Amino acid sequence: MSDPYVKTQTENAITIIEFFHPAHNSLPGDILAQLAQAITDAGNDDATKVIILKSGGERTFCAGASFKELIAIDDEKTGEVFFSGFANVINAMRKCPKFILGRVQGKTVGGGVGVAAATDYCFATKFASIKLSELNIGIGPFVVGPAVERKLGLTGMSQIAINANEFYTPEWAKNNGLFAEVYESTEAMDVAVQKFAENLCTYNPDAMTEMKKMFWTGCEDWDSLLFERAKISGRLVLSKFTKETLKRFK
Repeated sequence: MSDPYVKTQTENAITIIEFFHPAHNSLPGDILAQLAQAITDAGNDDATKVIILKSGGERTFCAGASFKELIAIDDEKTGEVFFSGFANVINAMRKCPKFILGRVQGKTVGGGVGVAAATDYCFATKFASIKLSELNIGIGPFVVGPAVERKLGLTGMSQIAINANEFYTPEWAKNNGLFAEVYESTEAMDVAVQKFAENLCTYNPDAMTEMKKMFWTGCEDWDSLLFERAKISGRLVLSKFTKETLKRFK
């Protein structure tokens, strides 16, 4: 079984940031921290014009928070720090002056939906169903909620947040604004992502930076908002309900 990693590769002004975890690309704290740093570094790199964010493996794009770490949380501060990991990644994506293209090859759950939603333009395959499962374990999509709501609108976000058992189809995600395109295969998607990124590299980088600022207008308070949300999750994860539920998942 491969070890978890975050790796970055830049070629012809396109930087690919790839994360991987053997547990369905779930995101423990150390991987979240590396991911946030990689996004920040690529944003500051003059050699980078466009970023592609992807995960390793063929099946799941991202299973969200690490269950192992969730189960281990035993005080509010630890919980807050854990959930702040997703806040840091989303804020790094928001502040990054380069367009971030998402490449979603398969199912994505919880925090993974937040990561996909924080990309600026997202490609997916027909296998890329989405689910916000947090309510199932007694918490809610508090930290990723603003990013998901920004793409799906309040109606779409609340629908998938309340219906926490259900996977929603990639077509539903496309129709509601999360995915720009849905492809029949990963191969077809990869060809399209590469072509799209190469085309973006021919545009004025300053214009793209200004556009990115425009697209994220109204999110300037997320530095504090997402951490306030992390506190809510950190508190709820210690509730009797959540502790009992997590025991069953063990």
